[in-house]
Amino acid sequence: MRHFRALTASQMTTLFHRQPCELSADSAPDLQAVALGGTLYTPANRPDLVKDVLRQRDLGCVSMVLCLEDSIPDADVAGAEENVVAALQDLAFRDEDLPLLFVRVRTPEQMLSVARRAGAATAVLTGFVIPKFDNEQGMATAFIQALHTIQQELSLDGKSDGGVPGSAPRRRLRIMPILESPAVIHVETRAAALTHIQAVLAEHREDILSVRIGATDMSSAFGLRRSRDLTIYDVNVVASVIGDIVNMLGRPDGGFVISGPVWEHYSNTERVLRPQLRITPFAGQHEQELRQRIMTANLDTLIREIELDLANGLLGKTVIHPTHVALVHAMSVVSHEEYLDALAIAGNVTGGAAASPYGNKMNEMKPHQAWARRTLLRADAFGVSAAGVTFVDLLEASMA
Repeated sequence: MRHFRALTASQMTTLFHRQPCELSADSAPDLQAVALGGTLYTPANRPDLVKDVLRQRDLGCVSMVLCLEDSIPDADVAGAEENVVAALQDLAFRDEDLPLLFVRVRTPEQMLSVARRAGAATAVLTGFVIPKFDNEQGMATAFIQALHTIQQELSLDGKSDGGVPGSAPRRRLRIMPILESPAVIHVETRAAALTHIQAVLAEHREDILSVRIGATDMSSAFGLRRSRDLTIYDVNVVASVIGDIVNMLGRPDGGFVISGPVWEHYSNTERVLRPQLRITPFAGQHEQELRQRIMTANLDTLIREIELDLANGLLGKTVIHPTHVALVHAMSVVSHEEYLDALAIAGNVTGGAAASPYGNKMNEMKPHQAWARRTLLRADAFGVSAAGVTFVDLLEASMA
């Protein structure tokens, strides 16, 4: 797998100064976490999950979640479980590249049941997504214990074969916890809840791929739902929770990759506020048409939210519609200017400051080290745009 795999070789050469690297379920976990991009959720009761996975892979999706939780009515859970097991067994039989694939489960017991019924086919998974992750009732620990049981029973624990000296490690299943429980949301319990969660995640770091944010549950805790005219950062009570999560769990030393929350809108509706997408970047005739398409679908606010995600320390995003994936990926590509700045800063720990390679800002060597390291890892995952290439050019190619 690779980001922008649907583009031609000629397009890749034109658009990228440095192309994205190849990805697989065996890639280093820090690269996987950064490379998730637009993680597409699909209800596990859809009639042909295998076809869905392969089609979205071909359209450029790099990570997918088969959801057994909120997207499934309670009455359909048993059938959806059978559907997931059958899909995993079918995918395991095919000799094809697959997206980084996860199953979102409701309980530790369901997680164990699905894995055991899928058996060896569980190897096509990268891991599981865990909802409402907190340890008030010991649920976080129970999920991790279930993961360890699956890893051991199915030999997906990342350990080498003890009987074969020097053997390569087996693939390790990991989890992506979602922070969305009331203990995390409510201000009077938030600090303690995040402290406990941080301790659990740190103790089991090798089991954690990234951390996700459940903004829908956060909003519902206050009886709120944002419109497509507003970003999640306009909802102050939710924005404050996101800020505290990044503060506790997203620090450069010992922190985790934290993904942006879901954008739940996908069709055109009446607008209240003005469009937020400037005309200037869309200078060409075809790009003007692209701008019109984006605004007609009300996706300009999504673009703004992705930009704010990046500014607030989040990378990647939960999405529920395939058309959103290309937006997330185009916005995740490292610009040529960012890349040259990161190269100039990374490893230069002697201090001091210097004009940036583009001559438009000051690069301070010590304060910007963590930013430079993160930027270079993102460059591995999503590539570096060629000089003069903007996210609009990447969007135009990806959404053609």
